[in-house]
Amino acid sequence: MVRLDKASHRTKGKEKRTRPDPSSDHEDNHDSSLAERPNKKVRWGNDLGTVEESIDDNTEEGTSNTPEKAQAYSVCSGRIGCAYYDPVKCTIYTFEDTPENQHYDLTKSLLEQCGPDMVITSSKADDSFMDVLRDHMDSSGGTFQVRPHKDFSAAKGRDRLLSLRLLSELPSDLARDMPSSESDSGSEPRNAYEFMRRRQEIGGDPTMQQWNASIRLANYASMEATPLCLGSVGALLDHLTRIRAVGDLDDEGINGLEVRAIEPLAPHQTMQINADALFSLQIFEDESHASIHSDKTKEGLSLFGILNNTKTTLGRALMREWLLRPSLSLSVIGARHDAVACFVRPDNQAAAGSMHSHLKGIKNVPRILGIMRAGKDRVSDWQCLVKFTFHSLMLRDAMGELCHAGHVEIVKKARFPSLEVASFREVGTAVNETIDWEESALAGRVCVRPHIDEELDNLKHIYNGIDSVLSRVAQQISETIPPDYASSLNVVYFPQLGFLICVPMLEEWKTDAGVQVLDGWTFQVRFLSHVYFKSQEMHDMDAHIGDLHPSIVDREIEIVQTLSERILVHAEAMQYACDVCAELDCLLSFAEASTACNFIRPQMVGENIIEIRQGRHPLQELVVDTFVPNDALLLGGCGVGVELDDRSEDDASHDGARDKNSIVVCTGANACGKSVYLKQIAMIQYMAQIGCFVPAECATLGIVDKIFTRVQTRESVSKVQSAFMIDLNQVSFALRNATERSLILLDEFGKGTMSSGSYPLAPTGLVYHLLDGAGLFCSVLKHLASRGSACPKVLAATHFHDVFMPDLLDPGSLPITFVHMQILLTSSSGHLLRASGAGDADCGVEDDGEEDGAQVAPGERITYLYRVAKGLSLDSHAAMCAEIFGIPRRVAQRAQYVSRLLATHELGQLLDEEMSDVERRDLEDAEEVCRRFLAWNFARDNDDDDDPDPRQDVRRTLAEVLGRQVE
Repeated sequence: MVRLDKASHRTKGKEKRTRPDPSSDHEDNHDSSLAERPNKKVRWGNDLGTVEESIDDNTEEGTSNTPEKAQAYSVCSGRIGCAYYDPVKCTIYTFEDTPENQHYDLTKSLLEQCGPDMVITSSKADDSFMDVLRDHMDSSGGTFQVRPHKDFSAAKGRDRLLSLRLLSELPSDLARDMPSSESDSGSEPRNAYEFMRRRQEIGGDPTMQQWNASIRLANYASMEATPLCLGSVGALLDHLTRIRAVGDLDDEGINGLEVRAIEPLAPHQTMQINADALFSLQIFEDESHASIHSDKTKEGLSLFGILNNTKTTLGRALMREWLLRPSLSLSVIGARHDAVACFVRPDNQAAAGSMHSHLKGIKNVPRILGIMRAGKDRVSDWQCLVKFTFHSLMLRDAMGELCHAGHVEIVKKARFPSLEVASFREVGTAVNETIDWEESALAGRVCVRPHIDEELDNLKHIYNGIDSVLSRVAQQISETIPPDYASSLNVVYFPQLGFLICVPMLEEWKTDAGVQVLDGWTFQVRFLSHVYFKSQEMHDMDAHIGDLHPSIVDREIEIVQTLSERILVHAEAMQYACDVCAELDCLLSFAEASTACNFIRPQMVGENIIEIRQGRHPLQELVVDTFVPNDALLLGGCGVGVELDDRSEDDASHDGARDKNSIVVCTGANACGKSVYLKQIAMIQYMAQIGCFVPAECATLGIVDKIFTRVQTRESVSKVQSAFMIDLNQVSFALRNATERSLILLDEFGKGTMSSGSYPLAPTGLVYHLLDGAGLFCSVLKHLASRGSACPKVLAATHFHDVFMPDLLDPGSLPITFVHMQILLTSSSGHLLRASGAGDADCGVEDDGEEDGAQVAPGERITYLYRVAKGLSLDSHAAMCAEIFGIPRRVAQRAQYVSRLLATHELGQLLDEEMSDVERRDLEDAEEVCRRFLAWNFARDNDDDDDPDPRQDVRRTLAEVLGRQVE
């Protein structure tokens, strides 16, 4: 409530269009909201239906009937989450919890992008954040409201989302497939159980609806670990429900709100990448503290860990912001690449190192200026401010030593104008000449140097020479008191209490009689060893000398406050300098990492292409002795029916244009590096768009607007989905939001289910057994390819080799590039048996006759080359990989044997293994009987007309078939 009153007080002098709260109970507000609506729905009751009354159908030309666009914001601890409702599309847009800077640039960008008519936020939001929202809505003519913080509860927001019909009710085609009751619905219910069952059939089972909603929520938006976003959604839905209840007289609550879709809100000119993609690509990696009693974390092996060589707090925060929101602007990316290219030049190494060392002295000046405005500055804050002024000027001088840096944007920004240089010098000089650093360190507060203020110097002179005065006064008072009253006497000074007479505590004063007070003295306070009194002399000293210490402190506070006001005049210039230093810190860190890891500058183009030569994984190459680089080529928008117009003669002669597809499918043995290959392509693209150099020999990259991954499954007992459901949610999210400039990674999608089905191949009539997982994988790729010019770039890895056949994923007819990871198969003696891609891919490796139970040393039977080659590899070599990684040889041989029987449809041999000798002989006899029966020629027996009794002939033949004698 205090914050609400304060916020209203700040805006008392502003003109602002206010809108009454929809939840208000005032009749005039209710009537005015009714009059503004052109169409009204009046619900008289469920049994009477809905009566619609059209009011003012013919509206005047130019009058807009579009409902208002509402947006809810929630901010906490430097993070922001928001939700936005578009009434035209009936869509809720969600923005996941993201770090925000002190200028609220992201908030301003979202406000400009969405253009809401109504903005609501929590009452516990920062005042500066409220000011940003209020100023924008004032300038745009919209309305800004502050709602109670309880409306922004994450639990309430999740409940509101799960109550939406979009999530709780299944689609009509799925609902028709659900089993229904066969009982006569027209009859009366016979008991309470039947009544409840019929009620569930009409309105749906609430428990089942809640479960369906929680499962389907991840299909529309990623809501895990986003409490601010969930709270904003809940507050937004509450606001829309109140608007509907007041305006439409609708009592359905949130169920009556029309929401057709839930989509993520991507800011303009920034890449959309969710938490699953960041986790799969290992952009951030928090490692827990070794002690279980500490909740601190540190950065592990991650992209942020190898790129973060920043020296400033603001630089670290800015780099994290860049990694969370890579840029889509070629100009911004090019400016960052120009800066890194300048800093990595050999003749600029010394200057770059000097600049990076000076950045250590750049502290978080915006935070310090905020502390000064609040009057809570400490000695350390002033020291940081002086260091900032010194190192910022030294940084400017060091930047002048750069070669070929005239075109670099960050260098132009960092070469501050002469006016700012003079102001920084003035700030540093004023602080150094005013603050006494040694005295401040001893006193633990900000102290002022001598000769700054005459009144302060006089007070300090008296305060420093007061010891001799107190000694003389104590000697005079001791001559006037009885000798047996005190063995010693002192006059002391206490701040706030003034001057006091200190007398040692006597033993008789500790009794019930108490302390004996002399005439003219007044008792003040007593401790265990001393008693303190006031006399007329002490009062005279208080009146003439005064309370020195508070006077000194008050005067120094006034001087420091005056100094703060002089410095805050230059606050804007210093904040701008800190922002430039933070950006410079990030770019110098990129340059340092690029030099250390041998990164190169990518060529950024406007075409929708990813072409990488000798690309490497930036993290994997740090943990292996030798990393094998590989090439990659993807061209977005090359789906079914799209013909390339720019095929050169060289491409046509070498069939190079056929490799320019949007979808690349990678196959190969287990543990051969397929996942690393997929992730390294995505990470190279990602690194290029944050402004860093990339690990490759050369790279030509277009702009990717979104990155989706189905690589790793993050399971948790708190989630109601199984691992396969989580995979399906990730793929569903990608299919809903992918564009022709998106990048999708599918690593072994479909492996979580094994229920078998069948697939008939027309017109041959053959039936192939196809697993559900393989069918899903095949259908997803064919669906993406069928988008034609809207086909995104897709990188997929799979072990489903049965899908590479006609009418499925036909390598000869679909615009898909097939590659595989090469391996070498060798015998135990070292002879090369086969290399991947050479000969028949289905051929196996003959057994070398080793004894059962022997272990195969790593690398003895299969050698991974980690090199990408064209074509398919139709063998995963799972048994050999199992032997390499410690599975007993007999288990692996058994697996190979069973796999061979499954592939040749000879399952009967597995059943024969469990038969005894007697059962086997009986089965052989039965087989002979069947063969003799099948060899019986019925036509010959029927043509024998001379036989007087045909039944005897049939009986005789049956006896021969069964091997028995005719009776």
